Formats: sequence, C-alpha cells, structure tokens
Amino acid sequence: MADRGVDLSALPKEVRDQLAELDLELSEGDITQKGYEKKRAKLLASYIPQLPKAELSLPDVQPSPSHSANPSPSPEAPGPSTSSASRHHRAHRSGGARDERYRSDIHTEAVQAALAKHREEKMALPMPTKRRSYFVQSPIDNCTPPDTSSASEDEGSLRRKAALSAVLAQTLQSPDYWINRSVQSSSTSSSASSTLSHGEPKTQPQPQPQPQLQPGASVLADVLAHTRIENSVPPDVTSSTPQERGSRVDLPPAVRGMSRGQSRSSMLDTADGKRKGVPVSSRVSTKIQQLLNTLKRPKRPPLSEYFLDDSEEIVEVPRPDPNTPKPEGRQIIPVKGEPLGVVSNWPPALQAALARWGATQAKSPALTALDITGKPLYTLTYGKLWSRSLKLAYTLLNKLGTKTEPVLQTGDRVALVYPNSDPGMFWVAFYGCLLAEVIPVPIEVPLSRQDAGSQQIGFLLGSCGVSLALTSEVCLKGLPKTQNGEIVQFKGWPRMKWVVTDTKYLTKPSKDWQPHIPTANTDTAYIEYKASKEGTVMGVAVSKIAMLTHCQALTQACNYCEGETLVNVLDCKKDMGLWHGVLTSVMNRIHTITVPYAVMKACPMSWVQRVHIHKARVALVKCRDLHWAMMAHKDQKDINLSSIRMLIVADGANPWSVSSCDAFLNVFQSHGLRPEVICPCATSPEALTVAIRRPGARGAPLPARAILSMGGLSHGVIRVNTEDKNSALTVQDVGHIMPGALMCIVKPDGPPQLCKTDEIGEIVINSRAGGTMYYGLPGVTKNTFEVIPVNQAGAPIGEIPFARTGLLGFVGPGSLVFVVGKIEGLLMVSGRRHNADDLVATALAVEPVKTVYRGRIAVFSVTVFYDERIVIVAEQRPDASEEDSFQWMSRVLQAIDGIHQVGLYCLALVQANTLPKTPLGGIHICETKQSFLDGNLHPCNILMCPHTCVTNMPKPRQKQPVDVGPASMLVGNLVAGKRIAQAMGRELGVVEDQDLIRKHQFLSEALQWRAQTDPDHVLYILLNSKGVPVCTATCAQLHKRAEKITATLIERGGLNTGDNVVLLYPPGIDLIAAFYGCLYAGVIPVTVRPPHPQNLAATLPTVRMIIDVSKAACILTTQPLMRILRSREAAASVNVKTWPTIIDTDDLPRKRPPQIYKPPTAEMLAYLDFSVSTTGMLTGVKMSHAAISTLCRSIKLQCELYSSRQIAICLDPYCGLGFVLWCLSSVYSGHQSILIPPLELETSLPVWLSTLSQYKIRDTFCSYSVMELCTKGLGTQSEMLKARGLNLSCVRSCVVVAEERPRLALSQSFSKLFKDLGLSPRAVSTAFGSRVNLAIGLQGTSGPDPSTVYVDMKSLRHDRVRLVEKGAPQSLPLMESGTILPGVRVIIVNPETRGPLGDSHLGEIWVNSPHSASGYYTIYGEESLQADHFNTKLSFGDPQTLWSRTGYLGFIKRTELLDASGDRHDALFVVGSLDETLELRGLRYHPIDIETSVSRAHRSIAESAVFTWTNLLVVVAELSGSEQEALDLVPLVTNVVLEEHHLIVGVVVIVDPGVIPINSRGEKQRMHLRDSFLADQLDPIYVAYNM
Repeated sequence: MADRGVDLSALPKEVRDQLAELDLELSEGDITQKGYEKKRAKLLASYIPQLPKAELSLPDVQPSPSHSANPSPSPEAPGPSTSSASRHHRAHRSGGARDERYRSDIHTEAVQAALAKHREEKMALPMPTKRRSYFVQSPIDNCTPPDTSSASEDEGSLRRKAALSAVLAQTLQSPDYWINRSVQSSSTSSSASSTLSHGEPKTQPQPQPQPQLQPGASVLADVLAHTRIENSVPPDVTSSTPQERGSRVDLPPAVRGMSRGQSRSSMLDTADGKRKGVPVSSRVSTKIQQLLNTLKRPKRPPLSEYFLDDSEEIVEVPRPDPNTPKPEGRQIIPVKGEPLGVVSNWPPALQAALARWGATQAKSPALTALDITGKPLYTLTYGKLWSRSLKLAYTLLNKLGTKTEPVLQTGDRVALVYPNSDPGMFWVAFYGCLLAEVIPVPIEVPLSRQDAGSQQIGFLLGSCGVSLALTSEVCLKGLPKTQNGEIVQFKGWPRMKWVVTDTKYLTKPSKDWQPHIPTANTDTAYIEYKASKEGTVMGVAVSKIAMLTHCQALTQACNYCEGETLVNVLDCKKDMGLWHGVLTSVMNRIHTITVPYAVMKACPMSWVQRVHIHKARVALVKCRDLHWAMMAHKDQKDINLSSIRMLIVADGANPWSVSSCDAFLNVFQSHGLRPEVICPCATSPEALTVAIRRPGARGAPLPARAILSMGGLSHGVIRVNTEDKNSALTVQDVGHIMPGALMCIVKPDGPPQLCKTDEIGEIVINSRAGGTMYYGLPGVTKNTFEVIPVNQAGAPIGEIPFARTGLLGFVGPGSLVFVVGKIEGLLMVSGRRHNADDLVATALAVEPVKTVYRGRIAVFSVTVFYDERIVIVAEQRPDASEEDSFQWMSRVLQAIDGIHQVGLYCLALVQANTLPKTPLGGIHICETKQSFLDGNLHPCNILMCPHTCVTNMPKPRQKQPVDVGPASMLVGNLVAGKRIAQAMGRELGVVEDQDLIRKHQFLSEALQWRAQTDPDHVLYILLNSKGVPVCTATCAQLHKRAEKITATLIERGGLNTGDNVVLLYPPGIDLIAAFYGCLYAGVIPVTVRPPHPQNLAATLPTVRMIIDVSKAACILTTQPLMRILRSREAAASVNVKTWPTIIDTDDLPRKRPPQIYKPPTAEMLAYLDFSVSTTGMLTGVKMSHAAISTLCRSIKLQCELYSSRQIAICLDPYCGLGFVLWCLSSVYSGHQSILIPPLELETSLPVWLSTLSQYKIRDTFCSYSVMELCTKGLGTQSEMLKARGLNLSCVRSCVVVAEERPRLALSQSFSKLFKDLGLSPRAVSTAFGSRVNLAIGLQGTSGPDPSTVYVDMKSLRHDRVRLVEKGAPQSLPLMESGTILPGVRVIIVNPETRGPLGDSHLGEIWVNSPHSASGYYTIYGEESLQADHFNTKLSFGDPQTLWSRTGYLGFIKRTELLDASGDRHDALFVVGSLDETLELRGLRYHPIDIETSVSRAHRSIAESAVFTWTNLLVVVAELSGSEQEALDLVPLVTNVVLEEHHLIVGVVVIVDPGVIPINSRGEKQRMHLRDSFLADQLDPIYVAYNM
C-alpha cells in the first residue's frame, strides 16, 4: 500500500477524518476497493517519504496532475465532500466557453478511472510523423514538429514513457514471462517478432534513482531498436557496399525451406551491428517497434488455429458469449396515457382560435421578437396577427396568377423560407397558409448554392411537389444571386417561384371575402421536415385534426392557461418550438417571447433576463441554453426565476441532459428556481410529443433516476449497475406519455415484436395527435406509421397501427418513460448497440479538452469488412499542439475502450470551423460521414486503430507440411488426379547446311558473313526525337567499325582473352559496334546504362558497382561520357581516381586488327548481362555463344524475321530481351531494325507512333514505360494525330518486353485509345523473360491470340488457381505472357518441395531451354546459389532434366485455341515475382494487387507501393493533390485493403509524387523504398501508425 512508512498518527486531523470516512465507505460497500485505494493514495500522496523507488513507480500508478481528468479539487477542499457547485465554478473559470452539454462529473471520474486502468496495462503508442510544412497551417509556432531529429523532445518523452512502463513491467515480470506471453497470444505479429527475442538475454535495466533516469530510458529505446527479429538473419541485400551484396548467411533452421523472398526480409540489424545500411536506432524503426509493442497483446479473443479450406465464408463469426446478459422479464403490456379531457370552449380548428382572439382580444400581445442585442424589437398583437394572416391568405388565393388560372389550389404545398431572427413574418406566413388552405413546408434559409444538405432539402421539396416559396424581403435580398440578379438554382432543388410576404406587398381582402375555416379533418395541415440517419430529408405530414389534438394534449399536459407568458429559445419552424411556441400558444392566447439562436450566441443570458422581466410562467429551452446561461450568470445578481412554473427541456430525453439540468438548478436555485419545475420531454418528428414530465407540486419528492450498466445497454437489456461504477449511465425520466396516447416498446430491428419489461426497444405510439405519413413516400410510410406490434409467437396484438418514434427506451416504475438513445445515433458493432451521444460524452470527459471544441464533435459508423466501425471526428482548436492532440486522441481511444468495451476504428481531428454545419450550428453528421468516405474531410490529425476493432478477420492459414506421398506420384501425366502443369514451344529443328552452321554458331561470324555476302544491306537506322535518321549502319559499315574498336582494344587496352570490358554508351549504333568489337577481340562485353548527367549522385554509384563487381579491365565510352566520369561532380559520389582504363571510341584511326578471335567452343562466355531486380538485387548472368545464337534463332522462328523485314524497337538496350533485340537479333536474322531511344519520347511523344505509321512497321517492341507515356501524354490527342495522317493499321504485333505480370489495364487502355488510329485490338501483347532465361514467352506472328482469364483472388492467396467469370467479386484479370518460344519447356513447380504441380496450382515457373543463361556471375563464384537457380532437378517425376528457376510464380492453362501444329494451346500466365510476394496471415499476397486497390481508393493517389516489415503491412502512397488531402488517404487506404484483401494496414506513408523508385523497365523498386523508409530518407508528408 502507498502508506508504507507513513506515521498515520502524525497526519493532520482533517486528513485522518477523511481516511476514517473512506474506511467507512469501503466497509459499507459505497466504494470499490480500487476507488478506495486510489482516493487513499491521493490523500496520502503529499505525506509519503520521498523514496527513489516509489517515485519511479509513480507515473504508472497515478495520473500526474496535469493530465488528471476533472479539474481536481485542491488539498484544502477535500475531494469527496466538495460541493458540485463549487466544482462547477472552478470549471468555468478555467475552461472558457465550453459546451458542457455532455458534462458530467460522474462521467469524468469514470473516464479517469478507465484511463488509469489503461495506463497500468498500456505501452506508449507511436505518434504519427508529419512533415514540417504540414504544421504551417496551424497558426501556433511553438509546437515542435516531431521530425526535427531522431530523438526530438516529443519523441524523448514518448520513449521515456515507453521506457518507464517497460522498466516497470520488466521489474515485475521475468523475461521468460514476456517471451512466452507474446508467443502465445500474439495474433498479429508472429512469435518471431516478440519483444525480447530468445537469442539475446538482455540485462534487466535496474530502476535507478530519478536523476539518472535518462540513461535507463535510452537503454530501453535501444533495446527496442536492436531487438532481433529471428526470421531475418540474412543481411540486407540492398546496401550499397558491393562485397556484402552477394554474401549469403547460412539460414537458421527456422528459415530453411522458405522461399527466396522471405529470406530477404531482414531490415532490423542483428545485434552485432556490423552491417552498414539502416541506422539501427533510426526513428522509424523505433516507432514501428513501439507500434509492434502496442500490438503485442491482442485485445480480443485469440483467433482459432486452422483455416477451414472449403469454407466459402470469409468472416470469422464470433461465437455467442455465454455470459451475455439476456432479458428475463415478462412481455410488456401497452401503456395508456390519461384520457384527453373535453373542454367546452376548445375551438373546432386552430384557425378558429386565431379568428376568435383576433376579434375579441385584438390588443393582446401574441409575439415579442428580440433584436441581436436581446432588446425587444417589435410585438405582434393577436389583432395584427389575424389581419396580416388574412391579407396573406387573400393574396395567395386571389392575387397570384389570374382568375381563371390561379397559381395556388387548395392543398398545394408551399415552402416557407424565413430566418429564425424574424419569427413575426414566419407566424404570419404559417397562419396565412392555414387560412388559405395550402400546406406550409417550413425549411431553413439556404446560404449558398452548395449548402450542407441542400440537395436533401431539394429531395424534400421534390417529394412534396413544392414549386412556390414564401420569404421576406430582407431574406430574399440575402439569398445568393446569379450575374443577372436571379436567385441561383440551389443544388438538387426543383425550379422555384419566390413570393415576398412583407405587409406592403399584400392586398387587403374585399369586404365580402371570408376565409373558409372548416372543422379540423384528416387533410394535411402542414409538413415538418426530418433528416434520417442516411441524410435523406423527408416531410412528415401532420393532419388538421392531429395538429389540433396535439395542441389540446399539450394544453392538458402542461396545464396552459389563457394569457400566460412563454419564453421560447427553440427554432419556431419545427419540433417543440413550433408545437408550443406557435400552435399551442395561439390556441391558449399565450404571449410568446422568442429568443433566436443569434441572440443566444451574442448574449447567452438573454432568455433568463426575459423570464425575469416578463415574469414568464413557462420557458422552452435545450440543455445548451441551460449551460450557456450558467456560464454567463456571474454578471447577473438580481435575477428572479420564481415565476417559472414549467421549464421544458426539449432534449431532456438525451441521457446526458441530467448533468446540465442538475448544474443549472444548482446555480439558479438561489435565484428562486424550484427543482420541481424542470420538465424534460421526449419528442419525435413522426409521433410529435411522446412524453413530458408534468410540473410537480411544491416540495413533492423528485422522481428517482435510473443508473444503468452500459454493458447491459449494449446488449439491449436493462441492468442496474452494481459492479463497475465507471461504465454506468444515469438517465432521468421524461415523465408520462401524452394524454390520449397508447405506447408499446418493440424490438428495433426485424418484426415489431413486443419487448420484455427489462429490455430496451423502440418506443411506438398510437395517438390521434401524431404525424400521418412521409409526404409523397408511401413505401417508407408503411414501415413507420403503420406498425402493428406482435407477441413472442409472432401474432399481431390487435388492429391498431402504431408509429415508430425512433427513440430507444423502456418503461420504468410508475409507467414513467425513460429514453436511452435514438435509432439514428445507434451504432451496431459486432452485434452490440452503442449510442453516438454516449461516445461523444466519453470523449469530452477526457481531459485536457483544450484540444477540441466541445460542441463540434461527430460520431458515426462506416461499414468496412462486414461490420460497422466507429469513427469520431472533432474540430481541433487552433492553439492545440501536435503533442496535446495526439495525447488526447490516444486517451479517448483508451477511455472508450475502457467504458464502452468497443474499439474505435478512426479518430480524426479537423481544423476549426471546417465541418459541415446544420442551420442551427450543430454538425451535419451525414455530410461529415460522406466527406470522410469521399476523402474530402482534410483532417489535420488522424489515428486509425484497425488492429483492435476489426475482430472478425478470417482465421490465418496454417501451412500444412507438403510431403511427397505415394498419392502424388506421377500417373502418366497426372499429379494426384490433375494434369501436370507443363508446356513447351514448338521444335527448334535441326540446321543441316554446313555454311549456315558456321554462320549460326557464333554471332561474330554471322556479322563477318553478312559483311561479305550483302555488304550494303542496311541493318540499323537510329532515329532522333523528330523521327529523322541520325545514323545508319550497313553490314559492312558495322563490321568495319567493330574492327576499328578491336584494333584499339588490342593496342591500348593491354587485355587478355576473356577479360571483361564495360560498354558505357547512350542507346545507339556505337553500342552495337563496340559489342561486336569486343567479340572480335575475344573479350567479354558488359553493357551498362550511362549515368544521368543531371542526377550523378543517384546513378553513378550503380555504374561504379557494376564495374567493380564485374572486375572490368577497361571501359569503352564516348568523349562526353568520359568527361563526366572524370568530372568534379562525379568525384562527389565515387572515387574517380580508381577507374579502370577508359577508352573513348569517338574518333578512332582506321586500323584493322591482326586477326579476329574465334572461340574454341560455343559454350564459351559471349557477354555478361547485368540488371537490378525489383527486389534491389544486382545480378549479372553469363550468356554463352550457343545460348545467344539459339535465342536469336528462336526469336527468328517465332516472329518470322528475315532480311526483307523491318521492325521498330523502342526499348532500353542494356539488359535482357531489350539488349538482344537491339544488338543481336538483326545481325543474326538480317532484318532491318529501326532504333528509337525511349529518352527521345520525353522530347517528342509521338515519335514512336509516327515512325510505325511512316515506315508501315508490322512488328514493334516497346516497354511499359513507353506505353504509359503514350497513353498518358497522347490519349487526348488522337484526333490531332489522325488529322496529321497517323495510321497504325499496319501494325500486327506490338510486343511489350517485360519481366513482370502483364499490365492488362495499361495494354487495354493503350489499345482503346489508339483504336481510332487503326490499331488492331489484337496487336498488343507481352513478352516474358527473367534473369535465368532472357526470353521465355514472346507473342509471335503465328499462333493464337493472347488469352485473358479471370482468377479468384481468394484462391490465389492459397496458391491455387480457380477460374471465374468476368465481373465476379474478388476476380483478377490476367493476360497470357506471350507464346512460349521454340525450344523452350516450362513446368510449374512447388518452390518448397520442388515437385511438379497440377494445372490448378500456382507455383514457380521453371524453364528448360538451350538459351538459358549458364549461371550467375559473382565475385565469389557463389556455387550454391548458382546451382540452385540454374541446374535444378525435380524432386520426383522426371529427375533427369536440368531446369532453371525463374523466381516467378505462375500457372499454365490449356485453352480452347489451337496452336500452329493443331494441338490445343497451353497458355503461360505470370502472376508475380516470388521474391516480392508478401506472406501475411499464412497467405501469399502479390504487392501489385494491393497497390491496384490502393490507387483506386482516392483520386489524389498517383502511385503506391507496399512492402512488409516485421509482419506489418506498410503502404506508401504518392499524393498528387494538395498536402491538406494527405490525411484523407489514411482511412481510405486502410478501408480498401481491409475490404478487398482482408489485411490490416500497419503503417500508411504519404509521400510526394516521384518518391517511389522505378527502374528502367518501369518496375517499382519496393525494397529500395523499404530501405529508404527505414533509414528515414523519404521526407514523408505524413506517416500514420495504425494501432
């Protein structure tokens, strides 16, 4: 206990008394043990001797004063006995004008307790990272942005908290406990990422005395940053030091047998820290580690183990909890109101009452309106009200239109558009319409064309058939106008005719004209608008008889007398303001004083002053008005409220009204206010007044309150709260139901079954005084106004129809009605009900509220992944610092979790005054929700917590061990009953002619042979950006240029046969000549992309690396590039002194080499092909002479190339198939190649397409980047290109050269865009190659068209292929990756077991072909790696053939199409690189699929990339819009990935366009991106860590 070492007898007397009182409370059960200990600790806190140990444990045990929730009582005024009045005084002094609608001390205390509980369990949450420029919008300069350094102040404090809580946790628990716990219970993070990995026994940081706390904290931060993640021992393969790049480490047993991709997933360093690369304590990794720690212990029940494979259901269905409270009472009996009395002088219709008072009591005041300062502006007498209404009725009926064609008929609907500040005009218009027997539809004044909700008001006017609007002259002047002075057409409104009703425009009726006042009947009298939960606005029609009966019932219930005075603060256009303040008051000749909203804002005490001055008997207010008056009351000394007999609280049905009523009474009881006059009531637009508390007799005991358990309420049952005071809801009754009404409680969803007595349900009412229908909407009307309750057996209980009120509640003792919430505020999460207002109240009880505005907070739910998710949006005060906001947000999460046992999905703060407002200043929830879903909310802070609240995720899949059993042995061509997935291209055939054999054996000889036999045949034409040939090469010219280079190499290079020579050239013919020059000299060419002169720092190191790795003896290049290599700028990024010999080949002397080298065998190395893979691996492969000549022959056969053909190539010529087509193919086959360097397209986009048209090209090759440039840049210009005569009908094949899944969407949009230019939709296809084999598939001229299939994405994640129809949910379109080349065999293999797979499985593509590369070229000659990828055998089936592993996943499908030989065609589909796949929750995901979804999530996402880090999915999105949209993307990205891929995003990073690195082939470099992110080099706009 906290009082160890405290001498109790030495304490002051009052403290001892309080301790005694506490002991008594505990013994009598008035306080829980926990509350007792907490209060006791608080009392003793200042007397405990200052021990270092105790001090260390304080932050975790007791909230520090600055954060404590209610303005805590000072020691002199001890806690429990403080009167709530004095507490309120203090709150006002400190808090400024806060909307305390939801203020409740009980609640604040509950929230504190819930937070304290959390503080004991929780670790620090990582704070999101924002870019500095993001802060500029907030006007306060002193908030330190959290990205100044790796341990900026705020971070320090976060770490200190993390450190403290972790130090504490560790002193309490042994590391074994931690490890075991995190292993058993971690659902989101695998056991491998447990906080302290088993391999590192860290010493326990001992708690130290306070002064030396900092080292302890930093030690812990390091522990967090250094933690070793066991799956990831292999080094980071993307670091820039070459000797470490290729090195491999033996994998620990846990990792063996994983696919190549996972073994590379290391990012956190091993503990020794030898590797460079990512700085270990980088800020990002610390934050992610914090995030992982918050996810360590799952909040919800752990997920079950096994994935039920055949289950069609995705969602985990929660099993019913046996402890769920169930209703136990008997079925409720309908409750009857008192009979409606019959009074002899009640008028036959409301208009008759007005006629009577207008004639007999003309001088009697009817209405007093106030000006903006709260002074009376004018008083309308009953005489004036009657005469003006008559004039208006006469004008409406006789002066609009002509005698024969009047504009208005009886029963037409008319809109009333009057501001609240002018009630007199509204009264006249309303009664004028009643007298003219047209139906008034009061609506709000539209302020702008795009008003929040104006479209819905348009729907209302449309459904009611309104075409005429009445308004005042002043109001009309204020409406937005077009240029020519007409009123604008409001969004969604029907065309309106506007009529001004000021007296000077009205005509006095002729002597003989009298209005027709029939006895009240069932015709509609007026229409009151109501907004539904979805935001649609409907009109509730109230009949004349209902209007009159309602006035009579209110008169009876409220005991109104003739001539009383009433102060009305409510909106007089609808609801209580209209029913009491306009209708019932006229029936009883009451004098109404209206206090408009604008006056209340300027002078919150105005209504209290009016009551005092006019000695008003009744006041009609909302909690807000009580609160405002209380805030402002200290200036008013001499106010007397003893005249009030009834203070009607219009929103008294809101559970949070209790505290406002109590507090108001507390303050004003001394001013004559009696407790029994406070009368809360419950109303609904459909049933009008449901119940109202009748004013009590003097001194009668006040009605009791219900203290209900929130847990019970969420299950829809009434349980008096006993155990946990924190989650209690105190509700006050709203009195008895109205005279003449009948009430039941029915289940809110499903058939209207009667509830049990202890069950919460929807209140339904049968009464003559209710609405009759939603005007113009018969379907919806039936479900609301004609409900017949049924009993448990489902039989109707009678004939009489009830109307649903939309209120949730129950009947208490003495038939008192209690309301606990509204249907429209109901959030159904995982089968439990939560009330939006309750959540608002909890959020507002979290201190410090200096972060947000009290009245400006919206709670709603969005449906994501088969359940509702709760979203809270609040307006942040401009002076709130980042740190405060984040603190407040994380505490709100914890408080709501603690009190309501429900997880928040998203909490967003927006800038002040940016949420859409309702006309009376509240928040327009539906518009806010729509903005959130559309990504237009523009939050300035956001916190997503999908990990805690998404509890219905499917079970993670457990991989079953795949043993090769007898059942999977080969049976003919079947694997366990399925066709083996294999396919082959056609035969290469044998070359007989001896001469041809010589020509085909070596490309160097082919060139010599062509130079002799056909010297003037043009092989190459190089075009510039204007499409003009800048250079051509005939066979002889190319041969001579190659010879010159050979001579120079032999002379100046001092090279030996087999040395490596780097060719550094821009795309062109020089590169080709240098290549053949190297072959002639017997050295090995290595083509390298030249560095970009404007970006040397990024591009030169790669060049340097290839030169170092290939051990090049010499560099051949051009003069400009040679100058760059030796320049000062180059020296900044690499060491320029150690370049090998550089030879420029621009002006070489005409020399012939002594002899031309001929390799002894075709297996000798011809060239090295270096390329950076998408995972950031630099790999060089060895290509032999035999391989390149068979490859060229294969391409020749597939594409039917011969010397009279022309092809156009727009590709990078440095590696892969691009290099083969650019440099080798023409020399082999003799066709003419037109070369277009892709860079030229940046200067002139149409150059490639216009070349195709000009030269009538039949076959062209390009890359995806070229296709994308044309699609984006020329898409809109097809008309112009057509006019210039561009015609693509000649093109029969346009092949995209790629090493990835075909980009179907891009190919299709390219085909569609250029269809008008004659491009055949069948022309576009794709090739496929990989590192081990540069060309596996290539769509040739013969053979069937490429086929497209739709596969089920869910099956694909399980490595299975299930074909579905186009448009099926979760379907993924895939295009065939070209026809398999001649001489190539392909088989699909399980990467783990290396056994062949059936054709319904996804597996690794293995290839067997004479043109496969002969191995990797690495410095170490990494034999194991090379053997693994190049000469692999199947584990069963055909164990003799040697295969190469492509590292790509794919499948083979036999199609209905026939190939050249007449057999059915086997199509190869590439799905993605094995290295890139993400293994999450036991399933295999392909980044591109997630990225496609992400890019669709919001219009401003230009590009996205995903990767994983320690089991967290990280999404990086490039923002193309303005920075204020950055945070809109976070929830949308999280939603779309959850919906479409059933994955929870861990981190969302928003960056500028162009940050995601892309290689020359247009493929994303995700691993480079990951490195940059972890090393904190991205300069992100925002990083959100999803909790």
